[in-house]
Amino acid sequence: MSKEGKVVIFSAPSGSGKTTIVQRLLKERTDLGFSISATTRKPRGTSEKPGVHYYFFSVEEFKNKIDTDGLIEYEEVYAGTYYGTLKSEIERLWALGKTVIFDVDVIGGLNLKKYFGEAALSVFVKAPDLETVASRLTGRGTEDEESLKLRLSKIEEEWGYQSEFDYVLLNDDLEIAISDINKKLDEFSTK
Repeated sequence: MSKEGKVVIFSAPSGSGKTTIVQRLLKERTDLGFSISATTRKPRGTSEKPGVHYYFFSVEEFKNKIDTDGLIEYEEVYAGTYYGTLKSEIERLWALGKTVIFDVDVIGGLNLKKYFGEAALSVFVKAPDLETVASRLTGRGTEDEESLKLRLSKIEEEWGYQSEFDYVLLNDDLEIAISDINKKLDEFSTK
């Protein structure tokens, strides 16, 4: 795969608001194209659509993508649950003249940053505190008590990686966060 365009990588622990920020940016900016991630997890309810929110694969299909060099990066986030970035997805967006925008977990973001180097702007989205994150996750209605505990323990670990990103975006007030990141994206697009 040739590296011919720019990418912006949004990473954060669950419940930090990165997906909300990415969705707003995609509505407001025509220069961005969303990279749809691949995963082996099941869709959440009926709201997540294949090819729109994620490319959903069985574990066997995903491992085949690994074996045939069809992924830029991937990670087994939880036992038997893989996430990754398809090379074909990036090529599709660059062909449209878009800066590729990623909405990925923290380790995936670091892997993408390493892969794309200077062509990438990596952004760590941070919620103000664990209580805010717990409230956001509970509000989704998709977490049971056990999965909530698992996610909260992972969040504390992931906060330790924020210094490895180019920019830390505090998401305490959504409008301020959107304004801040738009300024950063404008600077990055003129580099």
